[in-house]
Amino acid sequence: MRIQAMEGDVAVAVYTEGSNGFQQECQQTEDLTNGHSKHTSMLNGLPPGNGIKENGSINGNSYLKSVPISALKQNGLLQSLTVGGDQTKAEEVDSELERAQQEWDALESIQPVLVEDLTPSALISFNEALQHFQTTDLGDLLKNIQPTIRRTGLAAITHFLFGPPRLHKELVEERDLVFAIAQCSLDNSQPVHMRVLQTIYRKLTCTRADCPRYGPHWENVGFQGTDPATDLRGTGFLGLMHTLYLVMDPETLPLARDIYKLSQHPVQNFPFSVMSINMTRIALHALREEVLSKECNRRQQVVGVLNDFYVATFLHLYQLWKTQKKTISDSGYVLKEVELHAKKNPKQVLRHLETFLQERRTGIGHRTSPDTLSQSNPSPGDRESRVSSQGGKEGKEMNFTGVCELPPEMEGEARLI
Repeated sequence: MRIQAMEGDVAVAVYTEGSNGFQQECQQTEDLTNGHSKHTSMLNGLPPGNGIKENGSINGNSYLKSVPISALKQNGLLQSLTVGGDQTKAEEVDSELERAQQEWDALESIQPVLVEDLTPSALISFNEALQHFQTTDLGDLLKNIQPTIRRTGLAAITHFLFGPPRLHKELVEERDLVFAIAQCSLDNSQPVHMRVLQTIYRKLTCTRADCPRYGPHWENVGFQGTDPATDLRGTGFLGLMHTLYLVMDPETLPLARDIYKLSQHPVQNFPFSVMSINMTRIALHALREEVLSKECNRRQQVVGVLNDFYVATFLHLYQLWKTQKKTISDSGYVLKEVELHAKKNPKQVLRHLETFLQERRTGIGHRTSPDTLSQSNPSPGDRESRVSSQGGKEGKEMNFTGVCELPPEMEGEARLI
């Protein structure tokens, strides 16, 4: 039995254990304000009139499921349950505070890393990238190359008698390496491949930091989507190697940026990287058709001649595109003309590049060769457009996919790929 005194009332409570194991309370309260006394039988702090049956249930259910918190507090049950847990809770709070303090101390020692401070990957030169392929086993790729056109019958006889000279035997291995690189796809696991990509992007955009492997930023340098690898069909990694040569050679870098600037023109814009890949495709066709064999034999190298031919072809396209105010809707026919001219006059195209670079070295500036422009056979409208360097075509923005289709029967179809 326990006597409990409550503030404001004089109360006597007698606790007895009921048949259900819980204390049964009989409480007498005397109201001090009126002097009358009340005698109320309580079951765990609740009067019998609250629906509590004698068997310790409420409306047929165990009363523990519906006993209010105030009643549990009144009869001291909550106090008895929490007395033993106060010490454990205090220890847990101390532990949490200590852990939080340790984390805060650790945060103070962490220094923020700015994007500008991230160390970019080292730029890679063309020769370093080429050495990577020279020391890599490309045996499987070499089995699938087609370095020359297979001719039979009268075509073979005519080519033998009147065609260009054959490539010297000592240059065959170097030529086959070029075609093997053209069979190689972009590999994310190869650091050299990733450095080539980053070098091209940073040299064209004049940025210091590396860019993500995937993303819309690649469209800024003329790829058609978020992954440059999807545009390398037909030329493989050689397409990137030629662009790398263009931006890493000190003599051709200004030309690369001139072409890139034109590709960003509001009217005459075109996808720079995709156009560059098309120049690689033209160069590969010229090498396969043995158009460059004579020059390769003279200089006793293949890679160097192919690089120069690629740049010379790109220069021809750039000057034609700029002076004749071409737009993306003209790209199909422009590429066709450029390919035919380059294959037919490889020596002239290479000589024009040499003259162009020489003029730049001496500070004369780059001028458009009359011979080169005469090959394009411009229309009267084109000649008129050359009079004013400021007058551009007014028209809506054109999508890259809107290029002209060329006749399918043309071998080595010239088109944006």
